[in-house]
Amino acid sequence: MSTAYAVTDCWTMTRRELAHWARQPVQLIVGLVFPVMLLLMFGYLVGGGRGITGEYLDYLVPGMLALTMAFGLEGTMLNVTRDLDKGVIDRFRSMPMANGAVLVGRSAADMLQSAVGLAVLVGVGYALGWRTHGSAGAFLGAMGLLLLFRFAMLWIGIELALVAGRPELVQAVQILVWPVGFLSNAFATPDSMPGWLGTVVDWNPMSQTATAVRHLLGGPGGEPGHTWAALAWPLALLAVFFPLAVRRFGALDR
Repeated sequence: MSTAYAVTDCWTMTRRELAHWARQPVQLIVGLVFPVMLLLMFGYLVGGGRGITGEYLDYLVPGMLALTMAFGLEGTMLNVTRDLDKGVIDRFRSMPMANGAVLVGRSAADMLQSAVGLAVLVGVGYALGWRTHGSAGAFLGAMGLLLLFRFAMLWIGIELALVAGRPELVQAVQILVWPVGFLSNAFATPDSMPGWLGTVVDWNPMSQTATAVRHLLGGPGGEPGHTWAALAWPLALLAVFFPLAVRRFGALDR
């Protein structure tokens, strides 16, 4: 099967997912509003930020951007398991379609929604008084790291959804994402935590991304050495979970 044919199949599946947005706008809106609520809650209600030197909002917003990329996977996971449960995947696989095009379409639609979510959260951050202190290129690099992290997390979610197989099991699997999000430096520095916990937090892939983004955006808590780790972690995760998901999808009912 030619590359052009595979790309056409993937785009067809992406358009299918985008069409669901028009029919189910509530799910899209909730996905965009939830990180905004977290930003407002931690920025103004919870407050604090232990171990932070400088303006807390400059530390918090990049952490929230990274946290947003880790959360919200359940929508894609549920859609994958629903298609499996209803036999939609079987109908697609009976067509002359590139193997994995359904999954790529799902992931492409999710990435578009994630990009919109980033734009919304950046806009809210600016409205609250947050400002970046780097160049336009550094800003685009930070957004690229965030989307790369999202892409890696997304394929972990797709693999777990294929393993779960049923929509009712997705919620139990989704709980595994919470430690990644909250055992991180999104809200406080690892130096302010107990030694063992700080080590765990510092090695968290999301913490690496958040620290690199803070560096690129010129905020407190940023360290230049973490940029390579923020690239290496997602690429390593993709190298494992992308082929696993595509292989598992191709082996369904065989």
